[in-house]
Amino acid sequence: MTFSIVASCPESGMFGVAVSSSSPAVAARCAYARARVGAVASQNVTDPTLGPKSLDLMEAGSPADAAIGRLVEETAKIEHRQLLAVDSEGGTAVYTGTNVLGTWGEASAPHVACAGNLLADKGVPDAMASAFLESSGPLGDRLLIALKAALKAGGEEGPVHSAGMMLVREVPWPVADLRVDWSENCPISELGKLWEIYAPQLDDYVVRALEPGAAPSYGVPGDN
Repeated sequence: MTFSIVASCPESGMFGVAVSSSSPAVAARCAYARARVGAVASQNVTDPTLGPKSLDLMEAGSPADAAIGRLVEETAKIEHRQLLAVDSEGGTAVYTGTNVLGTWGEASAPHVACAGNLLADKGVPDAMASAFLESSGPLGDRLLIALKAALKAGGEEGPVHSAGMMLVREVPWPVADLRVDWSENCPISELGKLWEIYAPQLDDYVVRALEPGAAPSYGVPGDN
């Protein structure tokens, strides 16, 4: 019911995850990232505990493959799950259980991993990874390029209705956490519109949190 990408940017130190699904509010259940640690997507009959557990293991020093491997060994009903992770060194890992739904696929390279289930074509994650690796610019832009490549390659068996993107950087909260929880239109296009509005203000919101006296104007009525 889902396709997703986790990735890191060595230049900015940013980690990100982007995801889309036919189910509602997919990012609320599936997208996890932690500053200076990595990013994780936990999907397919989702167990939301697996994202934080993966990040805890990586923060404690395990590379992505060891963290995911340990969860596979220790977690009950793991055969129903699909996990993908990127760590602080750009290492990646993907796990797909034997009971994952429908046509599934996965792809990984340094700094990026992609996976999906109930796909229209097994090659969707390969298309996502290739689009990401061939792109440049801010990480948020590149994650959206990958989601759009997934749609072009066939996407899910049916229409997607939700999408989301989370980005982390040097502060202990997401510097972007954008979601389209349900849309009858294309949620990836709507997510792209949100990012166009938010991206130019991203750094300002960090400044507002750290140094409110130096914060730029909000540009709204009454903000003098």
